[in-house]
Amino acid sequence: MLDVQNSLANLQWTVDHHFLHIQNQHPFMRAWAVQFELAYTDFRVIQLALQLAGEHDLLAQFTKIYDQLYTFEYAFAEDGLEGFNAKFGDQLTTYADTVKAFDAILPTIAAHQVTNN
Repeated sequence: MLDVQNSLANLQWTVDHHFLHIQNQHPFMRAWAVQFELAYTDFRVIQLALQLAGEHDLLAQFTKIYDQLYTFEYAFAEDGLEGFNAKFGDQLTTYADTVKAFDAILPTIAAHQVTNN
């Protein structure tokens, strides 16, 4: 499997940091948008590594969870805090649960990578 340890670490940091940013009701800032775009690149690198390794079930789980996160983050990137709150302000618990599920799958990917290199 391709070495994606840095992508896993970067993606986890960004997802966790962005959730806290929104949860704490901080306003949109340009750096957030740059991080959002870079995180998507890390996500795609990890997808590619899983696909090349033939890990289709893990790829499907990882993609499903990240797609859910992307929906929340995109709302913030597109319309700022006000737009996010209008769409998802009542779903912060769901967002938090999705972040937890995402954080939980990353060690599985990392451990699998170590055993299959």
